[in-house]
Amino acid sequence: MEFKGIHHVSAITKTAAENFKFYTKILGLRLIKKTVNQDDVSVYHLFYGDEVGNPGTELTFFELPNAGRNVDGNNSISALSLRVPSDRALDYWSGRLTEFGVEHEEVKQRAGRATLAFKDFEGQRLILVSDENNAGVPGGKPWDRSPVPAEYGIVGLGPVQLTVSEPELTITVLTDLMGFRPKGQYPSSIPGQPDILVFETGEGGTGAEVHIEPRTDLPRERLGRGGVHHVAFRVADEEELRAWIERIRSVRLPNSGFVDRFYFRSLYFREPNGILFELATDGPGFATDEDIEHLGESLALPPFLESKRAQIEAHLKPLDTVQ
Repeated sequence: MEFKGIHHVSAITKTAAENFKFYTKILGLRLIKKTVNQDDVSVYHLFYGDEVGNPGTELTFFELPNAGRNVDGNNSISALSLRVPSDRALDYWSGRLTEFGVEHEEVKQRAGRATLAFKDFEGQRLILVSDENNAGVPGGKPWDRSPVPAEYGIVGLGPVQLTVSEPELTITVLTDLMGFRPKGQYPSSIPGQPDILVFETGEGGTGAEVHIEPRTDLPRERLGRGGVHHVAFRVADEEELRAWIERIRSVRLPNSGFVDRFYFRSLYFREPNGILFELATDGPGFATDEDIEHLGESLALPPFLESKRAQIEAHLKPLDTVQ
């Protein structure tokens, strides 16, 4: 068994309407599913992605209106990456982010690729990474109605960075249990800190990497708005997911067991440094209950919540309240 790459990453926002504005109007992603948090149906769960929300392109946000600001620190998912087609695209994005007043760094090399780090309006740490020389997992296709030209558009999720106090524990889970392969390392941007270690799975490349940042000088992160809740890895189908469930149980890692999220099937577990991992199937996909041409335009609810639609909709604010 081998993971096909990163499936999705889920983060936290305080304001769904502001989040929708930033990720669609500025970053040009498509809202592919407007639904609710299945564990708290009073708030939104928003899914963004490429033209149809292909696995490996999905960035999701739980709305938590009372969330305090994320306190960055150890044992966390400390940065997300978004893939763009080329080095030239990063020049476009540098200009676009400046135009919209988005805090960002200069273009710099990370793991042998051109990258551009920036933060969203809540301090979410994001890195645009060039796919110019990527020979691994293919990216998706930008939505043709995006405000960003297709030749510069975001084509999927790139490497996920984990900052941990005891890297050997996370590395053991990644390599011995989950089958990731060491790929190399590159210098930390923090003077005096160890190199960042790169691990890959599946076909490798930007869509299939985890970067480990060892840090012993940080307090533990306090998760809030602008923080990342979990990262999910791609499993081919339900049969393979159930085999993974047995494998996780065999090493006695606490886990959720099989979870049906309607759009995909899942398993959740925490690695030893406390970071939440999810394994998620590629299907059934987001067109299960909506036409592809109209993804994300109305509130989508899985069948087991449909009977509660009226009360759920009564508590949700429209996403288009922010101009």
